[in-house]
Order: sequence, then structure tokens, then C-alpha cells
Amino acid sequence: MKKYLTKRNLLFITIFTIAGFIALNIPVAELAGSKAKFTVYDSFAPIAGAFIGSVPGVIAVFLTQLANFFVQGANITDPGTVIRFFPMLFAVLYFTQKRKFILAVPAIAIIAFVMHPIGRTVWYFALFWTIPFIAHYFRRFLIARALGATFTAHAVGGALWIWTFSLPASVWNSLIPIVAFERILFALGIAVSFLAVNNLLRFLEKKEILTLQFRIEDIYLLPSLRNTHENQTPV
Repeated sequence: MKKYLTKRNLLFITIFTIAGFIALNIPVAELAGSKAKFTVYDSFAPIAGAFIGSVPGVIAVFLTQLANFFVQGANITDPGTVIRFFPMLFAVLYFTQKRKFILAVPAIAIIAFVMHPIGRTVWYFALFWTIPFIAHYFRRFLIARALGATFTAHAVGGALWIWTFSLPASVWNSLIPIVAFERILFALGIAVSFLAVNNLLRFLEKKEILTLQFRIEDIYLLPSLRNTHENQTPV
């Protein structure tokens, strides 16, 4: 674990946890069948690993959610609250990882969903989770990475949700237009969050406020912030 808990990563995790805690408390929508809510955090958390690596990014997201869990006195008897711990961890991995193994996550989610008796009657709902597969081949585009990440999170949450709550087919059908709209908004939010943090970190390094060499992607920098250092791609 020492290689992950470097000074750079610890600083980022601390700042991210504070910012993430604030974002977690700005609700966007309530989840069907539970008191759990989508928040601004859903458009912020997936970018964590892009700047410090997959594992530290997942740690940052987990600690943020854990801190919020205890501070808010979350109801651990509400399965929806517990389930909300997991989708974002996989979104971080998708946004950061270039390797195809991450596609096993939406694949397993699709299988799990259609194996459920209700899921079999609304199998087409799981077609949303083919988006991470398509987006993976266009991940050189930021919006594709963002769409893949948010639908990976949705796949994990959806598969767990149907087995936990067994919501009727009518509910899943009613969610189709809502999911399409909200996930596009989340993807745009992820892209904007990434652009903002990517440029902010470069600005701080250029002004020598930070000298920790975060993983900054030059292609997404403002012209005034670019220099000759090589573009760094998440691994």
C-alpha cells in the first residue's frame, strides 16, 4: 500500500474527500424504491483515478463515501444506501482504465439483470449497459469515457437494485427516459469536472504552488497552460 499512499496521493485524497463530501450533499434525484439519492457527486467522483491512478482513486472515492456515511448517520438498514457504496468505485475504474477487463463489469451486470424473473421481462432495459462497450472503443474522446463511466456505475447499481428490491416491470419501463436524460447530464458533468480539475492542477503546477506531478492530460488543457511535457495517460 505504500506505493499508493504517496504524499501526492494523500494530498489529492484529502482534498477530494472534502470536495466530494460537499458534492454528496447536493441531491439531484431520489432513487426508486429507496431513500438514497443521486447527487452532484455522481458527476464528480469518476474522475478521481485520472490524476493519481486507479487504486488511489478508488480509495479516495471509498473514503469519501464512508465519511459521508458516518457523518450523515446513514441508515444501514436501508439496502439502497448500502448499495450506493459500490457503483461509483467501478465508475472510477472505467474512467481511468484503458484495459478491456473493465468491460467484465457491465457484462456481469447485464447477465445478472436478465437472470432475475422481472429482469427477463424488461431485458431491453439492460441495453443501456452496452454503452460502456461502445464507449470503450472511442475512449480517446472525453465524452465517451464519461458516458462509459456513468453507465458502468448505472449497470452495477441496476443489477444490485433489481435483486434487492424486485421493482415491477412497469417501474423499469418508466425509468427508461429518465435514465437516458440523467446519464447524459452525469456524463456532461463528469467531462466538465475533469476539464476543470485537469486545468486547475496544471495551473497550480505552473505557478509552482504544487510540484507533485499529477497525471495531467495536455490535450485537455487551455492553450495558455500547455507546455512541452509529454501527455500523460491514465493506466
